[in-house]
Amino acid sequence: MADEFADIPRLSLPVLKLLRSGAYVSHDDGHYAHLTPFNRVPSEGALQPAFRLWAQVVSRPTDEQAFVNAGKRDAAYDLDLPAAQVVRRADGTEAPADGVTVTGLSDQHGWLRTAAGAVEVGDWVGLGLSHPCTSFDKWQLIPLVEADGTVTDYIRTYF
Repeated sequence: MADEFADIPRLSLPVLKLLRSGAYVSHDDGHYAHLTPFNRVPSEGALQPAFRLWAQVVSRPTDEQAFVNAGKRDAAYDLDLPAAQVVRRADGTEAPADGVTVTGLSDQHGWLRTAAGAVEVGDWVGLGLSHPCTSFDKWQLIPLVEADGTVTDYIRTYF
């Protein structure tokens, strides 16, 4: 892109050449996962999403409803709501988030529709995010995390 910017002819007024795209360096669990041309050749493998947001279950008012401590301030939501992917129990075991759906976001909380027993207060829910650009905009310092949850580094964004 920098080479392309260099080829823009001189304009009558000064112009700041600015690239604000996160999708060219990351992938998501929603919008772009469905559009990408890179899934055409299954033997090459699918692209892996760049983000997973972990939110803790803070309330379970009924068997069908729960609330997590991540909302619009934390999660990309402009194209799709986050998708519940995995549940991590207090003992560290993980299971697919079967029967757990994000139905809405308020400022600081996510609203979940759940099957009975799918989550408990204190569990962590791993959320897949759609539209990585919005994630770069919300998170100026993104932790780089190993599969076991260990933070190994931080990535600073300039979005």
